Amino acid sequence: MSIFDLSGSAEHDEFFGSDAARRALSVTAVETDFVNGVYQNLAKVYDYTFGPTLHAGRLQAIQRMSIAPRSRVLEVGVGTGINTVLYPKDCSVTGIDLSSKMLEKARTRLARKGIRNVRLLEMDATNLTFADDSFDIVYAPYVISVVPDPVAVAREMHRVCRPGGRIVVLNHFRSRSRIGAWLETAIAPITPYLGFKSDLDLPAFLAQADFTPVSIEKVNVPRIWSLITCIKE
Repeated sequence: MSIFDLSGSAEHDEFFGSDAARRALSVTAVETDFVNGVYQNLAKVYDYTFGPTLHAGRLQAIQRMSIAPRSRVLEVGVGTGINTVLYPKDCSVTGIDLSSKMLEKARTRLARKGIRNVRLLEMDATNLTFADDSFDIVYAPYVISVVPDPVAVAREMHRVCRPGGRIVVLNHFRSRSRIGAWLETAIAPITPYLGFKSDLDLPAFLAQADFTPVSIEKVNVPRIWSLITCIKE
């Protein structure tokens, strides 16, 4: 179920109005080397800290992808490869990540599980080396609030997705409640050391990335994560 009725003028203005297009995405700025260092350190414990608690959202995202046989899927921020066991065996998956230690864990997982339809590449999500329209589905799980430039990543995701393909973003965004938003903004300078930015502005992200979602859903418990599905025109 969509959590927002984007057809209403107030909601549409909030998500796609000129104000959203100009707003800062976050109060916190991070550099690529900093993010890479954090996730190099998190590689050993990621599966235990972020694995079970965020798994329901991963399952729902796979459902929303409607992966057909022989689909070409790109996972941006594959991490330790938690999602790799969820994909149908008759699709082709490419997983990229900036962290070499995360990818080491992912390769170990693929070998242990006997997964053969996934290839792993070390790559910066803001500079994908794939040709335009290369994938049927482009998926970013829990990564948009991690990267230094979320809009650059989104635009690269859009570029490599074929027309009519799906772009799926699973991520935490700043709360729409006044108290929740205040708290998330207050702790924002600290949360990058834990691997994410707590105050990423969803309407600003959508407007600046030029994403028009067909659905936005709340997932996980508590429901503070959003699952966004877009169709590339």
